[in-house]
Amino acid sequence: MTRSALLRAAGALLGTAMAFAASAQALVVGGKGYTEQQIMAEMTAQYLRAKGFTVDKRSGLGTAALRQAQEGGQIDLYWEYTGTSLITFNKISEKMSGPQTYAKVKELDAAKGLVWLDPSRINSTYAIAMRAADAKARRIATLSDLAATVKGGTVLKFGSNAEFYARPDGLKPLEQTYGFEFGRENVVRMDTGLVPQALRDQQVDVGIMLALDGRVTAFDFVLLKDDKAFFPIYNSTAVVRKEALDKAPQLAGLLNALAAKLDDDVMRSLNGAVDIDRKTVEEVATGFLKSNGLV
Repeated sequence: MTRSALLRAAGALLGTAMAFAASAQALVVGGKGYTEQQIMAEMTAQYLRAKGFTVDKRSGLGTAALRQAQEGGQIDLYWEYTGTSLITFNKISEKMSGPQTYAKVKELDAAKGLVWLDPSRINSTYAIAMRAADAKARRIATLSDLAATVKGGTVLKFGSNAEFYARPDGLKPLEQTYGFEFGRENVVRMDTGLVPQALRDQQVDVGIMLALDGRVTAFDFVLLKDDKAFFPIYNSTAVVRKEALDKAPQLAGLLNALAAKLDDDVMRSLNGAVDIDRKTVEEVATGFLKSNGLV
């Protein structure tokens, strides 16, 4: 066999080996059902495929179902929020700073076989929104103002997704912290994505939103100040099963590099591109990865 033939054969074997290695590093990437999580799941899937992984993306899951699937080994990684793990999964009600929250969930979840990688600078906290003109007319700027208004006899309809209605860092604890109650008959439950439209269209007076939702500005909403610091820090962070990370240790560096590109302004812009500009999740994810030199 000639030298060139040998080189071609070696190249073919190397290509086969690399293809086998990539297929052996198959990953299941999860995500929740709302815009931000859909973007992050798609972005992560595209990014890891470009790095040679075989990726099965499963988004659209609820928080509890997604976490259960990860602990059960059906989901290898997804982007979770530090505050959610602290309160919802680990039942810690103690108030903590952002770094303290991250350190605590990293420690607690390690015992469950889950590894928290470097946190992004995204703080995707919940926020209570009102139409700006209505908030100004009612002189409501803070959640304490809102509580005083409701306790004073004003009936306000509150738009909430089902998850926030039931979460341990959700509606009931919020009402207890601020000492008021909308009243069950005044809480309108709907899908997460419908709350901004319902608020804009005056079907509700107040609504739960993510602070980084692009529609806050586009729909002329105001986010009421959480003056009693009820909501914890929700730093978006890639969480990976230790078993998957042991098989593919390069995942840590890749996902940490992605996290380093993300902050509040970036995420707000990406959310707005989907919800306001009506771009697809796929094209928004691709555009971000290319513009940041990640693919």
